[in-house]
Amino acid sequence: MTAFASSTQHTVLSVNVNKVALVRNTRHLGIPSVTRAALLCLQAGAQGITVHPRPDERHIRAQDVTELAALLKQWPEREYNIEGNPFHNLMDFIRSVRPHQATFVPDGEGQFTSDHGWNLAQEAQRLRPLIAECRALGVRVSLFMDAIPEQMAAAKALGADRVELYTEPYAAAWGTAEQAQQLERYRATAQAALEVGLGVNAGHDLNRDNLAAFVQTVPGLQEVSIGHALIADALELGYAATVRAYLDCIQQAAD
Repeated sequence: MTAFASSTQHTVLSVNVNKVALVRNTRHLGIPSVTRAALLCLQAGAQGITVHPRPDERHIRAQDVTELAALLKQWPEREYNIEGNPFHNLMDFIRSVRPHQATFVPDGEGQFTSDHGWNLAQEAQRLRPLIAECRALGVRVSLFMDAIPEQMAAAKALGADRVELYTEPYAAAWGTAEQAQQLERYRATAQAALEVGLGVNAGHDLNRDNLAAFVQTVPGLQEVSIGHALIADALELGYAATVRAYLDCIQQAAD
């Protein structure tokens, strides 16, 4: 692993470029370029790039994974995070490109988008050897988890390095009477993760409106992975201005 994984003391931004690939795949012209989008985000200050290649290749394709790996080698202080279901196609990518981080997500093959975390009571024994394999390859493992404090010890017992908290329930509650209650759930879950020695990541439906409050409230938050909202904003603002806007949200939470 690079120094990025161990020395960072503040929340970093990893840009998920799946939606760039989704637009590109509607035609056969190769535009917009996924690699170019990633480069522009890195140049603007994003500390990492995330992809979630699904088996049907409806957005990120195998070639994208390889080309982004080559790009990230030119940015050794930045992070490459590959997400996916380790029981489908994820492990082949992990073995071939050895990213900084593998995020295990319990998606079905035809699932529209990620919508729940792991049920460790059911999947622990299948996950354990794959987590061990990733770590043997020098790849950090993060488990995509719902905000349930009691599950953090189980994630740690499997050998995971981090958890990525699934934040759609928080995003859905933003601006409603449930907002404070949801924030408390995530704060408590992150605290439980920290107490057993897990790092804490977060992602799904975070945006410029709700990001700062989340970063400010959730202790020990090391990384946020943001795709859909950030790429949507970039259609209006451009990649560079959008990345800077999200980094500003994170900085506001730290001030």
